[in-house]
Amino acid sequence: MKIHNPFRLGLLAGLGVLVALLIGGAVDQLSTILTYVGAAIFIALGLDPVVSWLENRRVPRPAAIVIVFAAVLGAVVGVVFAIVPVIISQATVLITNLVTYLQSVTTQEFVDNLQALVPQNVFDVQQGLDSVLDFLANPDNVLTIGGGVLAVGVAIGNGVFATIVVLILTLYFTSSLTVFKRGLYQLVPASQRVRFADIAEQISTSVGRYVIGQFTLAAINGILSFVFLSVIGAQQPAVFAFIAFLGSIIPLVGTISGSAVIVLAQVILLPGSPSTWITAAIWYLVYMQVEAYLLSPRIMRRAVRVPGVIVVIAALVGGTLLGVLGALIAIPVAASVLLIIREVVVPRQNAR
Repeated sequence: MKIHNPFRLGLLAGLGVLVALLIGGAVDQLSTILTYVGAAIFIALGLDPVVSWLENRRVPRPAAIVIVFAAVLGAVVGVVFAIVPVIISQATVLITNLVTYLQSVTTQEFVDNLQALVPQNVFDVQQGLDSVLDFLANPDNVLTIGGGVLAVGVAIGNGVFATIVVLILTLYFTSSLTVFKRGLYQLVPASQRVRFADIAEQISTSVGRYVIGQFTLAAINGILSFVFLSVIGAQQPAVFAFIAFLGSIIPLVGTISGSAVIVLAQVILLPGSPSTWITAAIWYLVYMQVEAYLLSPRIMRRAVRVPGVIVVIAALVGGTLLGVLGALIAIPVAASVLLIIREVVVPRQNAR
């Protein structure tokens, strides 16, 4: 191909690269806002099946939205006032027990026992403990620790702000979801509008049911964890039940990670009671099998139909790109892609 004006071509290529860099920088600057919007849309799609269910019972859509959102806010407020104080008090006890435990590890008997497990030429336990104590005793490090505490406080404040913003956006998206869909359908040519609307409604329903199913699994794990940990006399059952709930929201690896954290914490808090944390480990091993082979298939069967290998790949890719939010939306996105392939690509190939 003959280039008639190399300067113009180079100028246009340079401008294209510059525009791409500007767009990438803008997306990076807006990543937090985009995360809020994505989370709000995800939750709104999860609430939409409940709103539609109330509409089918002859409840006007505005009233159905108010009822559903009032129930969600009531649940959030109930968690805040019923569980958070317990979590705070038990977390305080947890920190106190950890401090007591860390103080006990400085005894020579424990150091000798730990050193017997690790060769001294690989790691000197006593030297490591002395370094930690010297760091804590240095007044200059107090500011560093205080800065870390301040950073934690700022992170908590940002989390509260993010929660409020997501709830407000969720309310707007839930109330205008029908209008948004109708406007989106108008952008499609009339000859393909009915087919597009049908596939979009299937995708929306699938995502909504997936959200409801995932939170149902998380609630089951949280409630059962609280009851079981209370029965076996584990430390801070409310705190670790909340960890189990949060972990189960994340698909694929959340339950395993939450269970590992809970069992490891019981090992640290109850070193003299191996029966407690061994029982907890057995419980979570059994529960993970029940969830994987009984609860999750039954709850998710009507929501998404995705092969296991696609679930693993989608969760890994989503978590790598967008963190927790990416892991949450990866499976419904994969289900949507498979639905489009099944309903559009395959029939088009068969028609040739």
